[in-house]
Amino acid sequence: MAIDIKQVFQDINGQFRDLNGLHPGQWPVAPRFAAAFGVMVVVLFLGWFFYWDGQSEEIDQKKQEEVKLKQAYREKMQQAINLDALKEQRTLVQQYVATMERQLPSKAEMDALLSDINQAGTGRGLQFDSFKPGTPVVKDYYAELPIEVKLTGGYHDLGQFVADIAKLPRIVTLNNLAISANKEGALTLEVVAKTFRYLDKEEVLAQANLKKAAKK
Repeated sequence: MAIDIKQVFQDINGQFRDLNGLHPGQWPVAPRFAAAFGVMVVVLFLGWFFYWDGQSEEIDQKKQEEVKLKQAYREKMQQAINLDALKEQRTLVQQYVATMERQLPSKAEMDALLSDINQAGTGRGLQFDSFKPGTPVVKDYYAELPIEVKLTGGYHDLGQFVADIAKLPRIVTLNNLAISANKEGALTLEVVAKTFRYLDKEEVLAQANLKKAAKK
């Protein structure tokens, strides 16, 4: 039996006529289904707009947090795996720092260090034309003392002087080296020797106070 599609549509369309004044419960089947479907669409739209959309954003945020937590977990796990190696490295660094600190004289030991530099020159038969300690430059935890040195002597003796400075138990660096020859054939070495010392507790506190004042 063939279904007359046109007749079906006419019947459905006829159900939507003369609905004014009728209670929705008395409407024919097609209008009631259409109204129910419309209400469902409106409810779904309002639910998405006021509730599900916010939840969707929250879910996206939680997913991003999950990615970050997984990355942090992997990093922590890698650190845990390498914990023994990191502890060993920390111990080596602490030993290195302690060694470097021992090479930095205190304020009271600076005179002895300057005497060692002077002795390194005179011990090689060099003549000091000048030996001028400059103004100390204070850093966070140490002070740097530049010394302008001018020596005259033979090439071999000057080379030995530089080697002796390198062998000193304290840290001394030679900077801005310049060598020239005089009329007698001797060589003159002009250099800025820099020595370093660690700051005492009072000086460290003073530096910290200066930084705080500068920030304010």
